[in-house]
Amino acid sequence: MSSPATFRQLLDRPGLLIAPGAYDGLTARLVEQAGFPLVYMTGAGTAAALGYPDYGLLTMTEMVNNAAVLTRSVSVPVLSDADTGYGNELNVTRTVREFEARGVAGIHLEDQVSPKRCGHLEGKDVVGRAEYLSLIRAAVAARRSPDFILVARTDAVAVHGLDEAIARANGALELGADVAFVEAVTTVDEVADVPKRVHGPCLLNIVPGGVTPITDLNQAEQMGYRIAILPGLLLGATALIGDAVLRDVQQTGIHPSGSGGVRELFARLGAAEWDALRTSFDATVAADGRPGS
Repeated sequence: MSSPATFRQLLDRPGLLIAPGAYDGLTARLVEQAGFPLVYMTGAGTAAALGYPDYGLLTMTEMVNNAAVLTRSVSVPVLSDADTGYGNELNVTRTVREFEARGVAGIHLEDQVSPKRCGHLEGKDVVGRAEYLSLIRAAVAARRSPDFILVARTDAVAVHGLDEAIARANGALELGADVAFVEAVTTVDEVADVPKRVHGPCLLNIVPGGVTPITDLNQAEQMGYRIAILPGLLLGATALIGDAVLRDVQQTGIHPSGSGGVRELFARLGAAEWDALRTSFDATVAADGRPGS
């Protein structure tokens, strides 16, 4: 079964799909090995991995290339941030096709003015509703497979209020988008209102310290959300733990223990498969892995 088809099956099941954010092959594998059925490629994390803040500085090619790393690293579906689609309807068409060609199961597209910024920062602006819906229409038409999931994100709450954001979300769903993503809702009551007023599945972005006051995934599920993405979970943990161990080395001059051995780490990265390949083409190596005669 294709990755988009698997994602669509997951979306059709009851309950909340939790997708921690990954930004490289290692973090994607960590998400899969932890038992999560969906990996989210975070745009903020991808930018951070390249040394940039989430200010819309990455190109479509950089995002697509990173998405390809994630999809080849895991067997579960990958949902990817695709920012604004990187231009007009022609650019959105190419964006959809490039992500889909890399095996990505779905993307989300937003209505911010380029260059966009993190949805939980101030100073955002959005394109007009008609322009946004035109981009969604182009994205729907660009899909090669009807299973490819298109998530319509709107940041209009911060600029025009919740009513306009709901109208944009419903308009996108009417055009063929599969999931609505109303970003940066600022009160618990409004977070709860979104799944009630949107005519389709809803995605919630969990950002501790952001403007949306929900971090309890059980609460999000009770409100009726179908997908919860956790874009900063591993990114934040990496920075936090990295600071701690580097400080420890500076203060003690000793490499901390408990970080695991290289064999254990490589095993989590598929070393067994590569070890098998190492010997499978060599006629001088016996079946038990020892050199033959």
